[in-house]
Amino acid sequence: MDIVLSGIRPTGNLHLGNYFGAVKNFVRMQEENKCFFFIADYHSLTTHPTPADLHGNVKQVLVEYLAAGLDPDKSTLYVQSDVPEIVELYLFLNMNAYLGELERVTTFKEKARKQPDNINAGLLTYPSLMAADILIHNAHKVPVGKDQEQHLEMARTFARRFNRMYKQEYFNIPQAYNFGAELVKIPGLDGSGKMGKSEGEGNAIFLIDDEKTIRKKVMKAVTDTGPTQPNQTKPEVIENLFSLLKVVSTPEVVNHFDEQYNNCSIRYGDLKKQLAEDMVAFTAPIRQKILDLAANEAYISKVARQGAEKARESASKTIREVREIIGFRHF
Repeated sequence: MDIVLSGIRPTGNLHLGNYFGAVKNFVRMQEENKCFFFIADYHSLTTHPTPADLHGNVKQVLVEYLAAGLDPDKSTLYVQSDVPEIVELYLFLNMNAYLGELERVTTFKEKARKQPDNINAGLLTYPSLMAADILIHNAHKVPVGKDQEQHLEMARTFARRFNRMYKQEYFNIPQAYNFGAELVKIPGLDGSGKMGKSEGEGNAIFLIDDEKTIRKKVMKAVTDTGPTQPNQTKPEVIENLFSLLKVVSTPEVVNHFDEQYNNCSIRYGDLKKQLAEDMVAFTAPIRQKILDLAANEAYISKVARQGAEKARESASKTIREVREIIGFRHF
């Protein structure tokens, strides 16, 4: 059974793009692998969040991923800062990470350009911390987005370097977990690109959105003036609406509006009203779970403690063995 690890950024609410993208695959992965999912609160310090925001965001992410289907009894779900062994491994890896290779990381250069007054050491050594997250459990596979591929490659470099320096094949060389065709890409409501918070609040339907908010967002979705010829190719803005319809509506509903489009009788207002109602129906059970879990402080605390215990059991074994390999021994 493969050990699979994935980090979760505490940077806001889950939306349909997250849900149909990574989260549904996480739920499937936990049935087939030994999975570690962690909330990367240490990583968020590179942008200096306020204490209230940091704690609140961590809780919200924990609640929403539980509501979306992650099972703390099937996988290990924990908060990064609850596992101090990660920081120790981060220190060891930094001792063998070199300034030149860290400065060449694409995301570091982009962040340094965007926040020139906050080029901190944590930003520079972000790949070392990510490598520590992966190697602390000696993971075999890591699901990564396009923006994280270079960080995974650096984790592989650090693992090989450690094995070579200490003449032991201790660390696995982690591979990318590729969802391939199983990764559903959800378009945004703005008519182009993908759904995401970075594209603006109105671009995404969040799992916590109430009925009124969903209807308002969907009715503002971008459309065109309508088809002028039978069976003409749908432009991107309209194809996006149909893509959303396909993930929350029945095949009969999709076929109904597809036929109307093809015979030039479609009314986008009717399509958007149907899409909004189907989105409300789809998200309502998840939203209720989020609200119920958020109110159950005792359960959330139990999940976090349980995850920390399971993660530390794995992490402490790694640190104990790494210290021995490096040469740290108790007198």
